[in-house]
Amino acid sequence: MGNREDLLVGAKKCLYERGYARTTARDIVAASGANLASIGYHFGSKEALLSEAVIESFEDWGTELRRILDEATDPSIDTAWRSVTEFFHSQRPLLLASIEAFAQADRVPGLREQLARAYERARLALAAPLGLDEIGEGDEKTVRLVGSFHLALVSGLGLQWLLDPEGAPNGDEIAQAMRVFVDAVNRAGAAAEGGAAPEGGAPEGGAPEGGVPLAATAD
Repeated sequence: MGNREDLLVGAKKCLYERGYARTTARDIVAASGANLASIGYHFGSKEALLSEAVIESFEDWGTELRRILDEATDPSIDTAWRSVTEFFHSQRPLLLASIEAFAQADRVPGLREQLARAYERARLALAAPLGLDEIGEGDEKTVRLVGSFHLALVSGLGLQWLLDPEGAPNGDEIAQAMRVFVDAVNRAGAAAEGGAAPEGGAPEGGAPEGGVPLAATAD
């Protein structure tokens, strides 16, 4: 690797061990084996280097999350969200570093735009393994909405796990809550149309007992 790559590797190591706010230029130099002047030469500033390291870490985080969802043997909310909550345990340091970076989005030039692009890629990545054949794979707007919905859940759950891991819901509890939510939406829709939802919850053709398809949340 060259100095630029070494600096990025060192910066990501510092993000994991020290976080975004506490990492200094000298920390990065010590972790990368590069010299202090190379930070300015390759990135312009420590903040710009850390911003790029955050984006790369964010991409790595998303790739791993996508892999977990792709490898789920049961394509249901239960299995997927159980895997996501377990994932937060191993990725807590980087999750915390990303939250610290978000707080700097208006202060570090270009960081907001970089994060926005990373979020857009995350929306599409989260939508891909969610059983979209049931809601129309060719409908780009719907695909993006489903990805945005699940990204909002991932982001919110991540904050809960950072602040209150004991009180944060586990995968099974999230699945149960989503069943209640989907059932309430279906009943409200039926009432608005002058009809009534079938006894027992979701309408005909809805979620099977024992596992709600992830794509059902797009209704």
